[in-house]
Amino acid sequence: MGQTLRMANTITNRVLVADDDKAVRESLVRALTLEGYQVDAANDGAKALEMIRVGEHDALVLDLMMPVIDGLTVCRVLRSEKSRLPILMLTARSETSDRVQGLDAGADDYLPKPFALDELLARLRALLRRTSPVASDDAPDDLVLDDLRIDTAARRVSRGAHELDLSKTEFELLELLVRNAGIVLDHSTIYDRIWGYDFGPESKNLAVYIGYIRRKVDLEGHKRLIQTVRGVGYTARVSAS
Repeated sequence: MGQTLRMANTITNRVLVADDDKAVRESLVRALTLEGYQVDAANDGAKALEMIRVGEHDALVLDLMMPVIDGLTVCRVLRSEKSRLPILMLTARSETSDRVQGLDAGADDYLPKPFALDELLARLRALLRRTSPVASDDAPDDLVLDDLRIDTAARRVSRGAHELDLSKTEFELLELLVRNAGIVLDHSTIYDRIWGYDFGPESKNLAVYIGYIRRKVDLEGHKRLIQTVRGVGYTARVSAS
């Protein structure tokens, strides 16, 4: 892990670190504490779930491979309970399929081990920014495209008579596309607006999430709204078909 630390957390956020590797866990606790976070720690998935249910955490840094209950199961349980707690998953596995598994389970972001501390801190700040409400007199509470309606204040989405169940990242990605309906947003712009940094051209992260929201939004019998512009990016607009 990198060594650059700075007191950048002006609002005290509470973070849970769940990792069975004692050295990694204690190193993260020290680093996050120096950054100004309140930090709790768990050495297995069962303890992490117990602490989340009784605490008021703002984010979870979660190792994929842990005893008792693994990180994937922790994610699935939290999402099944409708928890929107931001989850940054750590994984020693480098295969794309393993990372996709983590996103499928409900993680908001992933970081492969070994990682640079500066990158982990940047990704954590990005997750926390996305969960902090920002008031805007100019942004409408309701966004409408065809029969899709997004209530941004209540964070609810419906397509016709169907209410859609979206994760935090899915909601924010869909909101970004619909708020800019008809405008093609390139990959770098979307990464910056949703994740706070660009994963790079080899990343499948954005494509994975576009697939998620397509399956939920572009229902059978309705016009397709999520469009791919090859070589450029994505846009929300009503398809001709």
